[in-house]
Amino acid sequence: MPQQVVTHRFPAWRREDLQLLARSSRILAREDPPPYGKPKLIDRLRQELRARHYSRRTEQAYVLWVKRFFFFHGVRHPNEMVEPEINAFLTHLAVKEHVTASTQNQALAALLFLYRHVLGRQIGDLGEVIRARKPRRLPVVLPRDEVKAALAHLRCEKWLMASLMYGAGLRLMECLRLRVQDIDFSRNEILVRGGKGARSPVDDL
Repeated sequence: MPQQVVTHRFPAWRREDLQLLARSSRILAREDPPPYGKPKLIDRLRQELRARHYSRRTEQAYVLWVKRFFFFHGVRHPNEMVEPEINAFLTHLAVKEHVTASTQNQALAALLFLYRHVLGRQIGDLGEVIRARKPRRLPVVLPRDEVKAALAHLRCEKWLMASLMYGAGLRLMECLRLRVQDIDFSRNEILVRGGKGARSPVDDL
């Protein structure tokens, strides 16, 4: 059965939408009301993420989800919103934007982090959140001859990076962070620094 492709068309921004977005950026940049010298909300979010050694990409994603949540509810401060607003936002992502289950879970994780570690509030029962469906997909695995053909078109460091990623199962950022001292030729092992979950696994070379 052919896979259905869903496309989305976004309406043109209205003037009032742009004004609301500008206002949201100003409010997000401050606390309400902020004591003198207290860090901004987004800055506090970044500080907490970095203190817990989250990756830079996770930090960027969490900041984006917090801003989208804020804007979705008409520029209300997160201190004024808890379970019902989170429920409405997550349901909107699944029903209106047709996001994947992993995307919806990431949005939820970002909001839970915001409330627990930045605002110091616990989230209760979210009620009947409409969950995004997990697509049933078989992983695409290229046969060896196609992999060899693809690698044959690469040269120098690009060939080396692609070969390491394919042979050792490295992610892109894990490969980019490799150093010479991370490779043990005598034992045919690679030390992966800063792997997913802040772990440092050892892969076979």
